[in-house]
Amino acid sequence: MSRVCDITKAKPNVKNLVSHANNRTKKRQLPNLQERKIWVPELGRSLSLKVTTRAMRTLNKQSNVLQFLKKNGVKI
Repeated sequence: MSRVCDITKAKPNVKNLVSHANNRTKKRQLPNLQERKIWVPELGRSLSLKVTTRAMRTLNKQSNVLQFLKKNGVKI
């Protein structure tokens, strides 16, 4: 299961942890992904998507959910 948001395409970032002695070790920053069922009134059904919490906030602000999903490349 890949850790990629279905709407924003957010992926894990890679960063360095730097110690006091300037030793560098790799660390992954994972996106805050949630499995959610999103109701699409235009279709009359819900879609099961893996989305970040940031994308969920954006979805709540949208008046036309179907248009927003199509604009962001979600296959329906």
